[in-house]
Amino acid sequence: MGEGIAVRENENKKANVRTRAGWWLAVWVFVPTVVLAQASPFNTGATSLLSFALTIATPIAAIIVIGLAIAAAVGKISWGWVIGAIVGIAAIFGAPQIVTWIRGLFGV
Repeated sequence: MGEGIAVRENENKKANVRTRAGWWLAVWVFVPTVVLAQASPFNTGATSLLSFALTIATPIAAIIVIGLAIAAAVGKISWGWVIGAIVGIAAIFGAPQIVTWIRGLFGV
């Protein structure tokens, strides 16, 4: 009679261990999905900073282009400065596309 109780207790312990293992497996599988579904604080901050920088850079770039055009028209500036400014402005406003392109090169 004592053997039957011991066998049932042993089976119950095995079932409890299996149940706990199943729960831990579920947590291990599904928690990363939930965690990765949230937005990264770095990504949110970087997007906000980029938006702010582009808001300020737009009128400044327009003023620089106007100034360079006037200086180039009257012959008071080297065309190298004009080309450099245009390349710099293109790099500022094309930064998101440039970063996406570089990330694609490295598979990130």
